[in-house]
Amino acid sequence: MNVHEKINYIEFPSQNIKKTKGFFESVFNWSFENFWPDYIAFSNEWINGWFYKSDQCTSTKNWACLIVFFSNDILSTQSKIEKAGGTIIKPLFTFPWGSRFHFTDTNNNEYGVWTDKS
Repeated sequence: MNVHEKINYIEFPSQNIKKTKGFFESVFNWSFENFWPDYIAFSNEWINGWFYKSDQCTSTKNWACLIVFFSNDILSTQSKIEKAGGTIIKPLFTFPWGSRFHFTDTNNNEYGVWTDKS
C-alpha cells in the first residue's frame, strides 16, 4: 500500500543474490520475484523491498540502520538462522522489553531478532 510520506519499501545489498534468496526463503519463508539478474524483490513481509547485487553489506559497525525481526519463539528462529548459514554476532541478551540477538545473513548483512517473552 502506498501511503503518503510513510516508509514504502527497503533495499538491501547482496553479494550473492542466489544465497540471499535461499537464506530468507528457508528462515523466514519469504518468496521472491526476479526482476533482473542483480535484483530480487520481496513483498507481503510487513514491508516490501529488494535485494540488489553489491559488494557492500549493512552493519551497525558502519552506522547502517538495523532491521529487527520479531519472534514468538526466539530460540527456534535463532536455530533456523544458524542452519541456513547465518552467524550470530551478538548473543541473546535481555533488555527491559524482552530479549534480542543480532545475526548476519549469508552476505554479512546485520539484523536483529527480538521477543517480548521472558
